[in-house]
Amino acid sequence: MRRPTLKSAVIVAHDLVATALAVILTFLIRFDGAMLAERVAHLPVLLPPFVVFAGFVYRWFGLYRSKWRFASLPDLASIVRAVAVLTLTLLLLDYVVVSPVLFGVYYFGKIAIGLYFVLQLFLLGGPRLAFRYLKYSRSRQNHARAATTPALLLGRGHDIEVVLRAIEAGTMRKLSAEGILSPRAEEQGQTLRGVPVLGGLRDLERVVGDLAARGVPVRRLVATPSALAPEADPDTLLAQARRLGLPLARVTALGEGLRDAELAPLEIEDLLLRPTVPIDRPRLERFLTGQRIVVTGGGGSIGSEICARAVAFGASALLVVENSEPALHGVLTRPALAESDAEVRGVIADIRDRERLFAVLREFRPDAVFHAAALKQVPYLERDWTEGIKTNVFGSVNVADAALAAGARALVMISTDKAIEPVSQLGVTKRFAEMYAQALDAAGGAARLVAVRFGNVLGSVGSVVPVFKAQIARGGPVTVTHPDMVRYFMTVREACDLVLTAASHADREGRAPAGDEQRAAVYVLKMGQPVRIRDLAERMIRLAGFEPGTDIEVAVTGARPGERLNEILFARDEPMVNLDGIDGVMAAKPIFADRAQLDRWLARLHAAVAENDRAAAEAVFGEAVPDFLRRPGGATAAPEPELAAPARPAGPGPADRAARRN
Repeated sequence: MRRPTLKSAVIVAHDLVATALAVILTFLIRFDGAMLAERVAHLPVLLPPFVVFAGFVYRWFGLYRSKWRFASLPDLASIVRAVAVLTLTLLLLDYVVVSPVLFGVYYFGKIAIGLYFVLQLFLLGGPRLAFRYLKYSRSRQNHARAATTPALLLGRGHDIEVVLRAIEAGTMRKLSAEGILSPRAEEQGQTLRGVPVLGGLRDLERVVGDLAARGVPVRRLVATPSALAPEADPDTLLAQARRLGLPLARVTALGEGLRDAELAPLEIEDLLLRPTVPIDRPRLERFLTGQRIVVTGGGGSIGSEICARAVAFGASALLVVENSEPALHGVLTRPALAESDAEVRGVIADIRDRERLFAVLREFRPDAVFHAAALKQVPYLERDWTEGIKTNVFGSVNVADAALAAGARALVMISTDKAIEPVSQLGVTKRFAEMYAQALDAAGGAARLVAVRFGNVLGSVGSVVPVFKAQIARGGPVTVTHPDMVRYFMTVREACDLVLTAASHADREGRAPAGDEQRAAVYVLKMGQPVRIRDLAERMIRLAGFEPGTDIEVAVTGARPGERLNEILFARDEPMVNLDGIDGVMAAKPIFADRAQLDRWLARLHAAVAENDRAAAEAVFGEAVPDFLRRPGGATAAPEPELAAPARPAGPGPADRAARRN
């Protein structure tokens, strides 16, 4: 809940005074002489309770949730509803209580009550609209003085209007909208907030030339989401922009409202994916508002975006746990965190340091912990296998235990699709960490401990896309490890929003008793169809303006240790759970919850790491994760080519798994 401020107190006082004034003006306009005097005499008794009641009505209808400078039709609709309730209240009091019981005559009467309705609407809505217009006029003048970059806005009318409002409000500064290009033919020739629609997206070169001939050299292009939709042919748009030498930015926002609108450079990866899954923002706001959140590995690409999304959806306090000082400094200085209303703190701590982690979380007292800290690069973990176990297994155990000891209500472990039928140290260590969280969750305590799996994240550290971009910039070749290798891809923001969505289900709707049919332990993000890496490389080459095989070669280098050709989302024996009403997320029930056995395996892993005995460590993993594929020499093997479906059908049960262990 937001703390009251002087500004909010002034707004409340204004509305209460306006209520009293509306009643007084109603009597002054409707009555005179003795009738007016009689009614004014009773105002000191009747008016104060009505004004207090009005204050509760205004709060109930959300009149104080938005700022006056952003007053809009929904705000006016709330005022109408609130005033209608007050008017109906007066009508009932006048006809049911006052006239037959107290006075014998109508205190207001129908005409006076109708007049009150009109006056109250004017006194509440008028100042808000006047204040918005004043701010609008001032921002237009400031914008006219500060606008230095002529720009073309690209997209449909409803998207463009948001951008124009953001420019007028000063959120997007130094932009002068000289024209609009819309993919909708019916919008061409119209004007939006005084800016003309000059043509379609394919008319970009013509429109830029026409404006230059009139002495208006366009220096920037701003694309809204509708301009980057597949049906708008964004590949052609990007090619045109590059031919013209114009920077192309896309509109993005951390949350709702013009205040959060931002411009970001358009990257090739923004055009590589399917349309993202719509996010249920009210659900995330209900889950995060007022909560104290911890993010381990908060300086990484995934962790830092979870931090930004958590404060955008209303977290009251955020603690970033990071073992890299530069990464911690980088995330804490992000505008999304530095300028938020939340209490944002950062600590340098390694999740391997159990005592330090317990002390940090105990002092902060989190409501939810998002565990994103991990070692993730497959080739390095195949070589430095002990480090993977220390971080991904022992570190995850420390985080889970510390979260429970600190009283956290939920722990969300960021896992990977490589954890299913793992063929790498990354996959098997992550699967082991999932099993530990499931064992604690199965104990049936107040806290929920769940894992969320997803695939490759575009823009994250280690993603193949930056590698391909660098290789294209050098003139090639672009290296692909196998022509048939496929992967799932998501954007960083989509992955983090769906992680929060899964967490909200686990925390509130998934609080079924241990063993319940709908109690989920593993959440998997729906990532659409897998993408063939060679096809991805060839499209990136074309987006860069080259022809694969002619201008830039695609070279096949062979699969690296620990890599497989495809990823799998669910194990064969993980029972699926139906998540009604939640798009973009699937779930499964736990399949392992034997804490005592896990403790024995952990002790053996400690000994194997201490003795640098890889065979002993992989023997533990072989027992714990029967699907773990190994070669006799200890290195993992890649299976034969196979395209994985989004989910695997149910297979062997617990008895079969026990037999496979033996």
